[in-house]
Amino acid sequence: MRSVKIDRKASQPRPKAGRGGGTRASRAAPAGKPFGKRKQPNRLQRAWAAVTGWLVFRKPVLIASGAFVAFVLIAALFIGGTVGRTVKAVNSAIDGTIADAGFGIAQVHIVGNQRTPGESVAAALGFQPGESIFGADLQSARARLKKLDWVAEADVRRRYPDDISVRIVEKLPYALWQAPDGKLWVVERDGGLITTDGIEQFKGLPLLAGAGGSSAADIVDAVAQHRAIFARTRAYSRVSERRWDLILEDGVIVNLPETGWQKELDTLETLIIDKGVLERNVAVIDMRSPTHYFLTLKNGEKKTETKGNAA
Repeated sequence: MRSVKIDRKASQPRPKAGRGGGTRASRAAPAGKPFGKRKQPNRLQRAWAAVTGWLVFRKPVLIASGAFVAFVLIAALFIGGTVGRTVKAVNSAIDGTIADAGFGIAQVHIVGNQRTPGESVAAALGFQPGESIFGADLQSARARLKKLDWVAEADVRRRYPDDISVRIVEKLPYALWQAPDGKLWVVERDGGLITTDGIEQFKGLPLLAGAGGSSAADIVDAVAQHRAIFARTRAYSRVSERRWDLILEDGVIVNLPETGWQKELDTLETLIIDKGVLERNVAVIDMRSPTHYFLTLKNGEKKTETKGNAA
């Protein structure tokens, strides 16, 4: 027998299975379709979104109107006193509790008030016995104290648990000033007014007069350096707010110039001591001229003398 050899048709090579070999058909999702289902908002959520969007983006005036209405309501509560009464009641309750705990004002210690009565100080402080020491308004009390006639400075402090300490610095009286309206004042060195009460206690102070005459420290101090003049001076009168007249004993008037009056005091002292000018029955000594002084006697007679002769 003849053996027959059969040739097989070459077939396509079979792809090998492996991790890196071959290609596998991939399943791609259709374009435009999500991988999963989107959760749809419910009716409540849609309604809320519509309301907030309408208020915020479409009707901003409503928000402003609502805020204004709220402000008006709050203001009405304040104006009506509701809030104030509530706060006051709460504060009173707190103060009462604090006072019961031993922090109520029991004593007020005052020092430095030589001319200011203690009753006036206590009234100006305005503190009540048993009042909470924490609630005491020290700054307001200090301001009221400084309005008292004689008080220049005041210091108010708490001394726990129940004391208030008050230290007062009083004004220093320097002179008496007769104002243009005739009222007599006690004044400080810088001319500050103190009081019109108790003037009789200060009769030994220099007497000032005239508009602008409350501030006379310069001339008073200068006259004090001339013993003959100082011993005879009874008052200092401001004239037209520009210059001074000295009122000496027996009513003798000395007219000083607007400027250079310090030098004229030297001349005047020489006239008093060496020339005996006050023994001439003189009424006025006018020293405003730089070269002469003029005397007016009480009988009306007038005399002129050079200042060089006075030396």
